[in-house]
Amino acid sequence: MTDESSLRATDVTRTFGDLTALSEVSISIPPGEVVALIGPNGSGKTTLLRVLAGLLSPTEGTVDYEGPDAVRPLGYLPQEPTFRPGFTTRETAAFYARLVDDDPTDLLDRVGLGGVADRRVGALSGGMTRLLGIAQALAGAPPVLALDEPASGLDPGMSELVYDIVDALAEEGHAVVVTSHDLPAVERTADRVVVLDRGEVVAEGTPAELRERTGGPLHETFTSLVGGDQDIVAVRTRGQAE
Repeated sequence: MTDESSLRATDVTRTFGDLTALSEVSISIPPGEVVALIGPNGSGKTTLLRVLAGLLSPTEGTVDYEGPDAVRPLGYLPQEPTFRPGFTTRETAAFYARLVDDDPTDLLDRVGLGGVADRRVGALSGGMTRLLGIAQALAGAPPVLALDEPASGLDPGMSELVYDIVDALAEEGHAVVVTSHDLPAVERTADRVVVLDRGEVVAEGTPAELRERTGGPLHETFTSLVGGDQDIVAVRTRGQAE
């Protein structure tokens, strides 16, 4: 990709009745970077991602896309992508590709699913289903990608593959925002990390800048930033399931 596109949230607040899920959150997703949203369960990560993706309207504040006109400015991967049963991987990719005049074979090849194009989606592993979800998010070459827990519940090898793809997408020039509990993957892949707690941004910086706060790995900094309550801090360290 050569055109630079970015996404910016300014003073975004989102309420659900009496519950304030986000409070005056401002972040930017620049082209060619991976921005990771991390935080305890219930901190507002998915709500923020859905607001950025246009699936939820902010109660207050604005979300602005800056860049050239695109057939599909933003591609979104939900945390648990689902596809219509009975169809093959190729047929599923073709459905999304037709909507935006894209090539389904290219979409599958980009995420490493070309070899299982004739497999029914119901027979795909969890990791392959997630990769197919990324393929549909890529349909139409959206400049901005919003990925909700792209490697949640996957084994370490598949998780590494998913984040290698995320890294490659940023290198192509996509602006990528991703939520994750997989802090080792975040340390390895993210250019910038935004830490949320109780709907507010409590820290932001590169992984190295955040590690400097405690002198240890990112999960130690994370725990210190959100108060150290191990009962509510849900993170993955290498070799552990979520």
